[in-house]
Amino acid sequence: MALIVTGVGTLVLIYCASYFGKNEQGLGRFASVLLLFAGVMYGLVTADDVIVMFIFWEITSVLSYLLIGHYSYRKESRGAAIQALLVTTFGGLVMLVGLVILIVQAGSTSLAVIVETPINGPLVATAMILVLVGAASKSALVPFHFWLPGAMAAPTPVSAYLHAAAMVKAGIYLILRLAPGFTEVPGWRETLIVVGLLTMLVGGWRSLRQNDLKLVLAYGTISQLGFLALVSGYGTRDSALAAETLLVAHSLYKATLFLIVGVIEHRTGTRDLRQLSALRRSQPGVAAIALISVASMAGLPPFVGFVAKEAVFTALFDSGEAGDVWGWIALVGIVLGSVITFAYSVRFLWGAFAVKKTVAATPIVHPDKGSILIAPAILATLTVGAGIAAPWLDKVLSPYARTLGDGDYHLALWHGIEPALVLTLVVVAVGLFLAWQRIRVSRYQSMVPAWINSSSLYWRILRAVDSFSHAITVRVQRFGLPGYIAAVLGLFVLSVGYSLLANSTWPTEFVLWDYPAQVFIAIVMIVAAVCVARAQQRIAAVLLVSVTGYGMVTLFAIQGAPDLALTQALVETITLVVFVLVLRRLPAAMKPLPDKRRNWLKLTIAIASGLIMGVAGLVALGAREHTSISERMSELALEAHGHNIVNVMLVDIRAWDTMGEISVLVVVATGIASLIFVTKRTGSAPKLPTTKHPRRIGNRRKIVLEPATSSATIVDANGTIVPDPDAPTRGAFLMAGRTLSARNRSILVEVLTRLLFHPAIILSLYLLFVGHNLPGGGFAGGLVAGLALVTRYLAGGRYELGEALPVDAGKILGTGIILAVGTALASLIAGGEVLQSSWFEYDLGWLGEISIGTTTIFDIGVYLVVIGLILDVLRSLGAEIDRHREENVGADDAKDDARADAEADNVDTDAAEFEATRTTTEEGTR
Repeated sequence: MALIVTGVGTLVLIYCASYFGKNEQGLGRFASVLLLFAGVMYGLVTADDVIVMFIFWEITSVLSYLLIGHYSYRKESRGAAIQALLVTTFGGLVMLVGLVILIVQAGSTSLAVIVETPINGPLVATAMILVLVGAASKSALVPFHFWLPGAMAAPTPVSAYLHAAAMVKAGIYLILRLAPGFTEVPGWRETLIVVGLLTMLVGGWRSLRQNDLKLVLAYGTISQLGFLALVSGYGTRDSALAAETLLVAHSLYKATLFLIVGVIEHRTGTRDLRQLSALRRSQPGVAAIALISVASMAGLPPFVGFVAKEAVFTALFDSGEAGDVWGWIALVGIVLGSVITFAYSVRFLWGAFAVKKTVAATPIVHPDKGSILIAPAILATLTVGAGIAAPWLDKVLSPYARTLGDGDYHLALWHGIEPALVLTLVVVAVGLFLAWQRIRVSRYQSMVPAWINSSSLYWRILRAVDSFSHAITVRVQRFGLPGYIAAVLGLFVLSVGYSLLANSTWPTEFVLWDYPAQVFIAIVMIVAAVCVARAQQRIAAVLLVSVTGYGMVTLFAIQGAPDLALTQALVETITLVVFVLVLRRLPAAMKPLPDKRRNWLKLTIAIASGLIMGVAGLVALGAREHTSISERMSELALEAHGHNIVNVMLVDIRAWDTMGEISVLVVVATGIASLIFVTKRTGSAPKLPTTKHPRRIGNRRKIVLEPATSSATIVDANGTIVPDPDAPTRGAFLMAGRTLSARNRSILVEVLTRLLFHPAIILSLYLLFVGHNLPGGGFAGGLVAGLALVTRYLAGGRYELGEALPVDAGKILGTGIILAVGTALASLIAGGEVLQSSWFEYDLGWLGEISIGTTTIFDIGVYLVVIGLILDVLRSLGAEIDRHREENVGADDAKDDARADAEADNVDTDAAEFEATRTTTEEGTR
């Protein structure tokens, strides 16, 4: 499987270089996603840990969604992509339940251990059925087969790779991987035989009705996947060997045929077999490659498809002769399916290359250099070579087959006159007859009722889910955000309250307080919380909420947790700033609810939630039975070359958690920016426009561009930035304050910013680098630097951000993530574990010893992510909202000026008319 994934993947990428034109939309994204899919698929088939394998399994679904929906401007591409995603993800989640049961039963997450551990029973049988649901959804087996034809909306290279060689084989791979340990589980073999036969017959039958060459291959792929599932799960040594051979053969010939269809469409502009004629004359090379692959698909010698089909027939025939009824059932079904396979193989070859009397020869409208045939030619050569080299292939594939038992069958092109050869001749004869009678067969097919269609069932289910979601949404959203919060808290009260009532172990000792100051702080926090509920002004409510937060800071400090106190204080301050930025766009006062009954309902839910949370905390604190892990934290911190236990936990012991948390921060920053900027958020913070100033350099006069932050600009009475020719041209710190109107400036804030900005930046760096041994760290340091940026913004307005940090916030966030993830990967590349720390130590003599570790680099990544988050928030909720307000104010001012001008014009007109009338009257009197 690893060889198929990488080998076919490489050839498909080579094919893409000729298939896509230079003007292809989103080609860079397509290439990166396709290459990423190859890596993820490789990880799926080589992972031994079940959880890691499942993660790769689900990622393939996401990447498949992106690749199928490559032509995002087409409705059918978007629909096919979401359909494939929903079906395969649903199957994957069902499979996860089965995998968890297997993990619990086997006591290990290792796939090898699970297969080797002798486990059985009803629970294991249930787990295997759940796993098979996941395999069936991924490999497009009945009843989940309908997503694969829709996926043909993807570019042809995607169809050749994902839907012939790679992703659809994931379910087959999993069946083969689990078969050595679970073929005796009740329901395993019977389920795969029934589902496999149905899939083979349904896919082949539907393939005979298609006129699109790509859909002929798509339904044919469904048929072959059913064939593979049946043989893979049958459970004997010979059937396993046949399944492996068929897996290789199918990957070679089906990928080739998809690529050939791409060539035909690329050169002729159509895939409709009713419009194609005489291509074997104009395209002999394409026809030859297609003939080889079709012959292998139909099971003709000397190709590897013939070797695989002979092996299947022999394995099932021998099993039936040994007394296994399921062997005869499987053999009869596969012979019928093979007949249909031969028929649609002939139909494909005839439709694409035959000379049709009723259709003119198809012209070549888009000729190419011929390099597009390199990949399919190599695959076709391998199809021939693998058939001839069947004995060598037998040696390669036999080790796996022996894990399912003993057998004496070996792969070869010629086994003499035997039942398998007779069955092959029957298949060829009946298949040719079906192809000859294709019109009559089509009439019989049209008699099948239209309601027998899994796709229509899928759409009915989707519409039912949409209707149910709409009904629930209408009922819940009537109450807005309070309704959502009430529902969440109500469920919390009921569930946790029931657990507390069922609890039998309650604390026997109670400590009301450790220090008398805690009582005073608790009273202040309670009073603040009550006042929040009664506040009428939004800003007052926010400030009172901050009182409770700063109360927690004091409690942490009293309890001897300076790191927590410092971080909580910084977070509370940043949160307060963000709230104030948002409140600028909201009404100052909060309207009381007209219905007092709702107030009582809110009060009831709030009191119940608080009591339940308090009691749950009390029970949790008194429920410890084992020694706390915190007793070893100081020892572990010293092993990690640090004395600050909190920071060592963040960047070393629990670094995985921290990496996840900073990833969440990046998502939060992106989400906030997308809500405000809507279309584009790239670029640095806004900068002032430049102004031209003449300077004399020697005997030459030179025009110099200087930013408007220098004292060379002033703000006129209308608030417009204009150059001041009499002002000096030397730049100054915080001169962006000149861009603000007098009513928006604060001399106190500007002076404090001048005094505190640079010390704050130095303090943030100090906290960053001493955090491993003293209170601080990257998170706290980043918050201090962020607060320094906040002061610059408050003092100078939106243009000051561009002067303070003229870097794109996205680049800062990305650099931070790269540094954090880079330390994880560096240790892995060096032969250690992910996020394993290492240190560089050097004795500087009388200066002391220096010790720098990878944890410091990780902490720098955290530091940059926090700064990037705050800069993005300030750009979004600060500078961008300021710009919107300025535009609105400017628009209002323009309207006022226009109105004033219009009124002035009316006055002037009236005066002119009056003067003309007066003059005429005087002349007439004279």
